This record gives sequence, structure tokens and C-alpha cells, in this order.
Amino acid sequence: MKETIVTLAKQLIQRPSISPDDQGCQKLIADRLEKLGFQIEWLPFNDTLNLWAKHGSTGPVVAFAGHTDVVPVGDESQWQYPPFSAQIVDDMLYGRGAADMKGSLAAMVVAAENYVKANPNHAGTIALLITSDEEAAAKDGTVRVVETLMARGEAIDYCLVGEPSSANILGDVVKNGRRGSITGNLYIEGVQGHVAYPHLADNPMHKSVDFLKELTTYQWDQGNEFFPPTSLQIANIQAGTGSNNVIPGELYVQFNLRYCTEVTDELIKQTVEQMLKKHQLDYRIEWNLSGKPFLTKPGKLVNAVVDSLEKIAKITPALETGGGTSDGRFIALMGAEVVELGPLNATIHKVNECVSCQDLATLGEVYQQMLVNLLDKDSE
Repeated sequence: MKETIVTLAKQLIQRPSISPDDQGCQKLIADRLEKLGFQIEWLPFNDTLNLWAKHGSTGPVVAFAGHTDVVPVGDESQWQYPPFSAQIVDDMLYGRGAADMKGSLAAMVVAAENYVKANPNHAGTIALLITSDEEAAAKDGTVRVVETLMARGEAIDYCLVGEPSSANILGDVVKNGRRGSITGNLYIEGVQGHVAYPHLADNPMHKSVDFLKELTTYQWDQGNEFFPPTSLQIANIQAGTGSNNVIPGELYVQFNLRYCTEVTDELIKQTVEQMLKKHQLDYRIEWNLSGKPFLTKPGKLVNAVVDSLEKIAKITPALETGGGTSDGRFIALMGAEVVELGPLNATIHKVNECVSCQDLATLGEVYQQMLVNLLDKDSE
């Protein structure tokens, strides 16, 4: 299994699929799956290519989800090895996307292939949902596929997202949920004027101080057994003309909340706007909801994944919900149980991104064991 997974991972890494340009990665995967009887459906939206592949026609539907797109490499001269050369040194596979997430994509594909070869008439359905729009806008990828599937009544019961979840050793962390993310783009109006004549102007920065203090110190919640407390961070503040003798006429504040299941996006909006009105500010605000929080409590999927890690990797993972967002937030909208399990995240988005070849082999075995746990009748 190791050689097969690593070979496919290398082939994927060698395609410079900077988001959202797939560069033929999904075609490479689809051609392999189609030979084993997978039904291949292409779901392109604008400049994003999406693949929905299925083997089987009954429930439950067990899906693997991932993305072929990668972030830009930055200054290539800083890389020890060319970022799309997919070189292996001391059993480490180097290249952009090695850990996030072409390595786990390869492990998923090979795990599905091996399971289908051994169980051509397996119960349920094995599916792969692959996009090229996770690292960028995330507007025409998994979210659009989910909308399409829901509109025609298709379901996903269990989904494993191959995001790099592991912290120190493979399988030490499984993400069984994610916080929601909402951004506020706030414009506070004032009156521009000369700094020597403040009575003829209205400085939006001065009158916003108390509001900003309340906004940044407000205690949203205490978190719960699955999530840390909701947190707010100011990401950007802009005002002024660049001149030291001009009172600005507008203050721009951008802030983001990573929020848990103790609050909702609607409650966040209402609370912030109540603060603005309380401080009598003239404002306009634009909200961007990146994703609602989701949580998969211990149940069939979590148990299947934990059991697989214990059997194959000899480790019992911690269940965590921290970190950023993932496409799991869209799949969870279908009512699916969703977890994330992938390789170490230590080098993702960095120069010299890499992944252990042995970890990829182990990951493939874990993924295959998960299918056994969820689909084999004797695993009930």
C-alpha cells in the first residue's frame, strides 16, 4: 500500500494546482476510480472543478472529502527542493500540498480502491467529494456540491475530511467539529476637518474608543465541553488621509469572531449592533459568514475512526474542535456526521512543506479500516 499511495501523492504534487486551478489532479483520480466501477460526476462551477464519485447505490453513504488545490509557494528560492518536484528524502515527501492535502487524498483513493477490490459487492456507498476551491474563496467548491446534492435529495451519512489534523504524531488528534467564523466590516462615520479646528469636525476614532473597548473585552460565552470560548480579534483598522493635520472622516474596523455552539451568528450581529447604538455611533456594517460551527458527538463515525487508529496506528486520539475552518462545515449542513483526520500539520502552508511516507501508508490503512468498521456487516 505504501508504494501505491506515495506514487499517487507524488503525481498529484507534481501538478501545480494553485487554487482554484486543478491542473488535472481530479482527472487523474477519476480515471483510477472509474476503472473500479465508480460512477464519476463532474460538477464544475465557474472556475472551480468538483468531482463526485460513488461506488454503490444504497445506504449508508460513507464519503471521503478533500481538495486538490494548494496555496502559492511564495519565494521558490527559499525551498530546499523545488515545490512541485515531489522529492523524497529520508522517507519524507516534500512539495506544496504534501501535507495539505494531496498526501491524504492519495491515501483516501487507495483505501477506497483496496476496499472495493476486496469487497466488490459491499454494503452501502463509498463516495469521494473532491474540490479545487478550498484554499481560496471556497465559494464554488464543496458548498456548491452540497447544495446540488441536497437539492436532488442525495445524502451523506458519514464523512471523513482528510485535512492535516495531527499535531505531534499521526492520529493524535481527530477534529470532530469546528468553530464558526464571522467577519464584520464596520465603517464609523465622522466629519473630516482640520486638527486645529476640532469643533468643526467629528473625529470617528475618538468617539469609537469606548465602543472598541467594549467590543474587544465582551465575554461572549464560557465555551463548553467540546469548544473553547468564543473569541473576537480585530484584524484591521484604517482611518485618516495620511496627513498629520487632517481629522479623518471615517474609521474602518474589521474584526472576526471564531464562535462556538453557545452563540449564533444572528446573536453576534444583534449584540454588536446593540453596542454601536448604545455608544450612539453613526455606522454601517457588512457581515461575512464563512461558516457555522458544527459538532459530531461520539457515535458511529467517531467510534469507527477511533477504533481504526487504535488498531492500525496503536494510538487513541484526542477529540478537538480548535483551529480554523474546513469544508467539513458545508458537509455538516447535510446532517452528516463529519470528522477530520489527516497527517501532521507542522509544515502546512510553509516553505519545505513535507509529509512522512510511512505516515501516508499508515493513514491509508486507517482509512480502509474505517470503511470496514462502517460497512462490513460483521462490524455491526
